[in-house]
Amino acid sequence: MTTADRSAPRARHGLDWNWSGRGRRRSTVQRPPDRGSRPLSRCGGFDARRPASRGCQPVSRCGGSDRGSATLWLLAVGLVLVVFSLGAAAIGAARVARHQARVAADLGALAGATQVLAGPDQACARATAIAAANSARLTGCTLDGLDLLVTAEVTVEPLPGMTRVASATARAGPVRGEQTGPADT
Repeated sequence: MTTADRSAPRARHGLDWNWSGRGRRRSTVQRPPDRGSRPLSRCGGFDARRPASRGCQPVSRCGGSDRGSATLWLLAVGLVLVVFSLGAAAIGAARVARHQARVAADLGALAGATQVLAGPDQACARATAIAAANSARLTGCTLDGLDLLVTAEVTVEPLPGMTRVASATARAGPVRGEQTGPADT
């Protein structure tokens, strides 16, 4: 038996044996054997245009539409992270502005309450000075008996082009009610 006889496909008992070892009925039309074709890696089909040779990897035509999709997924995930980061920064900026408004209103009310006996104008002037020192703007100052009610606002820009205002109200005055403590016992 020669080398050429070994490489040619054999027919046994009316069956033509293909590369996988499974037999199929031979047709009456004589076709040349597929000596140069090889299986594709993922599809299981054949690529008859490229000859098979030793050391070459199978050609894949199945995943051609997925080529470069990892880059798009990476860009999409990056965009989502940027959007969530901007949202978190905006929420953080709004919370900081709210805390600044509360601090300015509390300190302004306490400072103005020390000047209540001198008159409402002096009490509100003192509260305005303390609120301005805390980067806030006083929008309301009313005297209710001996209590001073102060409203402060802080303007914040959480995202470029978006301006919001955080406001807070505080009340300060003398202590009311019975005092119980170590001095009373």
